[in-house]
This record gives sequence, C-alpha cells and structure tokens, in this order.
Amino acid sequence: MKNLRRLSVFALVTALSGCAGLTSLNSAATPTDLYLLTPKSTFDPSLPRLRQQIVVAEPTATAAVSTDRIAVQPSPFEVEYLPRARWVDRAPLIIQALLIESYENSGRVDAVGRSAIGLSADYIIVTDVREFQARVPDGAPEDSPLQAQVRLNIKIVYTELDRIIASNSFERTVTTASDDTKDVVAAFDQALGSTMRNAVEWSIRKMHEDAQSRPRDF
Repeated sequence: MKNLRRLSVFALVTALSGCAGLTSLNSAATPTDLYLLTPKSTFDPSLPRLRQQIVVAEPTATAAVSTDRIAVQPSPFEVEYLPRARWVDRAPLIIQALLIESYENSGRVDAVGRSAIGLSADYIIVTDVREFQARVPDGAPEDSPLQAQVRLNIKIVYTELDRIIASNSFERTVTTASDDTKDVVAAFDQALGSTMRNAVEWSIRKMHEDAQSRPRDF
C-alpha cells in the first residue's frame, strides 16, 4: 500500500464490489500479513536492583486500539485500519508481554509476571494505552509521511495498602520512512521501544525508592 489516504476509498470499493458472497470469498482468499513488535533490551546500567515482586496488569485502551488491527488516523476524528495487515495479538496484550520482557531484560528485577499466573506481587504496574496509532500530521501536505504515535500512562500500585505511589505518562512519535506497511510497523516498534525503556527505568527507580522508605522485617 503506497498511499494510506486511499483507505476510505478502498473500504468503499470493497463494500460495493459484487454480492456479499463474492466479497467474502475474495476477502478469505486475500492473505493477511501478521506483524509483531520487540521488547526493549538496553537500559541505564545504573538502575537499582529491585527485590520486590512485580505484576504487569493487562493494559486498558479504547475500542479503537484494543484490537489486532493496525490503527491509522487520517484526521483527528477518524480511525481506519491498514488493509491486509494485523498485529499478532490485541495491542494491549502485546504491550503487556513486551513490558514484562523489558523488565526482565533490564536485569534489575528479581520477579515479574502477569496477574493471570497468580503471582503474589508487592507492586502492580497499571498501564493505560492513550495513543497507539499512525496518524497524518495536522495541516500536513497530501504526500507527507505518517507518524507512529505511542503514549502510555503508567501507575504503580503498592498492593499492601492498595495505593498508587507514582504516576507518569510516556510518549514518543516516530515519522515513518514511507507509507509501506513494513515501514509503518518499524516506526511503531521504535516509538514503543523508546516509550517502554523510559517507563521501565522510571518505574524501577520509583519502586526501589518506595521500598527503601518502608520499614524492613528482620
């Protein structure tokens, strides 16, 4: 796909082409490309070691993002999706898995997992996916490249008191090399990687600081 601004036209043509049975047959015969994203593996070596256990909860997101389809915003009030391309899972589940792996890759967290495995956690990482789409820059010319935008709001919950000890938002926007799907996915990967690195480093420091401030059992 060379021009994402033709997505609306593509959807209209598909809706009007032939009877419903023929459209379904053509759709089933068209292969869908699956895309994945990568965890962050490089972190500040000065990060403190965290002995407490962490659970990364499944992130929340709007219905437009909580899907395996790759979202594109041609304008602030429209949401479309790349044709014949999907993430390997729903976006929130991908982000949850990559955050867990990124914490592990930091080498500074003794135990981290997801709530589904029943891990007894000292801290819970609660994530709200505020932005996770490619968008056309406001006021940009017709042939301008897209921007992959990722914004995560992170809250750290201390489970013993069921209290939020820190909250912060992390955002990165990366311009795509072209409108080709692979270039759009590469921009998503770079934006998410940068956002996760900052979120992981910030949260480790905040949890370590909080743990150090609490009385210890001897």
